[in-house]
Amino acid sequence: MAAAPPTVAIVGRPNVGKSTLVNRITGRRDAIVEDTPGVTRDRKEIEADWAGRSFTLVDTGGWLPGGTDLDAKVTRQSEHAIAQADVVLLVVDTTVGVNDGDERMAALLRRRSGATFVVANKVDSQQREPDIWEFAALGLGDPVPISAIHGRGTGDLLDLVVGALPPAEDQLGHSSGAEAEAGQDDGAVAFSVAIVGRPNVGKSTLFNRLVGEERSVVHDLAGTTRDSVDTVLSTDAGRIRFVDTAGLRRRGKEAEGPEYYSLVRALQSIDSSDTALLVIDSTEGVTHQDQRLAERIDAAGSPVVIVLNKWELLDDEQKETLQHQVADMLAFLTYAPVLKVSALTGLGVHKLLPALGQAEEAYSRRIPTAVLNRVVQAAQAAHPPPNAKIQYATQGAVHPPTFTLFANRELPPTYLRYIERKIREHFELGPTPIKIRVRRRGG
Repeated sequence: MAAAPPTVAIVGRPNVGKSTLVNRITGRRDAIVEDTPGVTRDRKEIEADWAGRSFTLVDTGGWLPGGTDLDAKVTRQSEHAIAQADVVLLVVDTTVGVNDGDERMAALLRRRSGATFVVANKVDSQQREPDIWEFAALGLGDPVPISAIHGRGTGDLLDLVVGALPPAEDQLGHSSGAEAEAGQDDGAVAFSVAIVGRPNVGKSTLFNRLVGEERSVVHDLAGTTRDSVDTVLSTDAGRIRFVDTAGLRRRGKEAEGPEYYSLVRALQSIDSSDTALLVIDSTEGVTHQDQRLAERIDAAGSPVVIVLNKWELLDDEQKETLQHQVADMLAFLTYAPVLKVSALTGLGVHKLLPALGQAEEAYSRRIPTAVLNRVVQAAQAAHPPPNAKIQYATQGAVHPPTFTLFANRELPPTYLRYIERKIREHFELGPTPIKIRVRRRGG
C-alpha cells in the first residue's frame, strides 16, 4: 500500500499573498495571482517537496465569514482544508497588521490539534521584521517573517513545515478529500478528464456530483471558478482525475487579468487531459462559444463526451430543437456520445463514467494489422474508390488511433470518411477521434 503525502493548507484573509506563496513554494505559476481580492475561490491541491519530503499543498480562497453567499461557500472550502490538513499556514499581511478577520481565523485554528504557523508576509526588508510581533497576539506561536513575492524567508518557513510533518511511516493509509472517501490509497491514475464549458453552465455542480463532495464552489454568479481544480476518484474503470476548469468566455486576445490566466489554465487542462466533458447549458442551446470550444477540444485530439446539462428544464419541443442544434453545429464531433443530464438532481450522471471508460479504452486501442486489412478490403469491395485502390492498411499510433492507408492514387475526402465510418463501426471506436492518413504507392 503506497503512502499518501501529508497535506499543508495555506489559509488566510483575501489578498494577503496566499497564491503568491504557493507559486514560490512550487517554483511554478500553479496559482493565479492578481491584486484583486477573491481571485482564488476553490481548494486547489498541488504536489510539492522540500528537503526530500513530498507533501500536498492546498491553496484556498480568502476566508471571509459573514459576507455574501459566495463568500460563505469560499470560506467553507477553507475550513474543509483546515480540517483535513496535517499542517496549516495562516498567512497574514504585515503591512496591514492584525485585523478582525485574522483574529477570527486564529480562534478557529487554536481549536485544532495539528501544527499551525503564522506566516507574516510582505516583510520585504529587515526593517519590517519588528512589525511581525503584533501577530504574536493571535496565540499561535512566534510569527515567521517572509516575502512570498521575493522569496525572502521561505526556505526557513519550509524547514519548519517539513519538521512538523508526520513521520513518513505515519502517512501510510492517510489521504484527504474525495480520495479518502473513495478508499483510494494506491495505484496510478488511469486517465484524466477535463470538465470544460462556458461560464455558468453547471461544470462545478457536475464536478461535485461526480467526486461526491463540494470541492468546487458552486454559485449562480458566472465565472465563479477562476482556476482548474482537480480531484482523483476511484472508480470501476480505475483512478480517474477530474479537472474542473474555469468557464471560457472570451478569445485569448480579449481576456484580461484573472480571466486571461483562467483561460490559459483551462486550455492547458484540455491539452494535458486524456478526455474532455464538454458541458452545454440545455436551456441556452448550442452557442457559437460552445462551437469554438468544441473545435479547440477536437484540435487537441482527445476523446470528448458532450453533456447536455439542465435537460430536465426542457419541454419536448425544446429537446428536439437542441438535438438538431448539436447535430448541426457540432457535426465535426459526430463520434462523440451525447448525454442528457441534470448535474443538480443527478439525472443521467451515472452514464458518464461508463462513457468515459469507453472513450479511454477506444483511445488506447491497438488493432491487429491482419484484422484491419480484412475490414478495409471488405469495405473497398463493397464500395470501390473512384479510380484508385487501397493496397494495404496499418495502425501507426494510438492516442488517438491513427491509421495509414497505402493507395496507388489520392483518395477523396468523402471516401476517407466512408472508410473511417467502417473502421469505427467494426472495431467499436465510438467515443474517440481517429486519424486516417494516405500514402501514395505505385501500382
